[in-house]
Amino acid sequence: MTAARQQRKPRLTLARLALVCGILLPATVSVVPAEPIATNSETGLAISGFDPVAYFVDGSPKFGRPELELSQGGAVWRFRNEGNRAAFADHPETYSPRFGGYDPVAVARGASVPGHPLLWVVIGERLYLFYDAKARAAFVAQPGRIIEAAERKWPAVSRSIGR
Repeated sequence: MTAARQQRKPRLTLARLALVCGILLPATVSVVPAEPIATNSETGLAISGFDPVAYFVDGSPKFGRPELELSQGGAVWRFRNEGNRAAFADHPETYSPRFGGYDPVAVARGASVPGHPLLWVVIGERLYLFYDAKARAAFVAQPGRIIEAAERKWPAVSRSIGR
């Protein structure tokens, strides 16, 4: 399937699946649409195949292994070991990069620029990826201001991704 066709293809969410199957969701189930994830258009890999949990556990980016993949959120994630894969499967919102791996400095300006997995920082127990060293330095100098601006702009930016 081509990248353009993949982008046009509607994502199967829990709400859409329930609707198609005629299942009523309990009131306690909250259905949150998946945020777009920066992926390689040819492979579908998120963060270039780096293990998202390694940033937290090892304190550095580490490549995941092809035999330890997990498809989630419209992306293929790779992991170094079973424990990291299980941790991610249980808590993807904790380990996946904030803003879907898009550079928060660019998002704060209203643009979607994929971050690079080797230009990263963990702040407030969230992983952020950056387009270049200059953007990373700007973020580290004023993380609160940039996160606040990016949070405000992210809904509009995320809707524009893939169009």
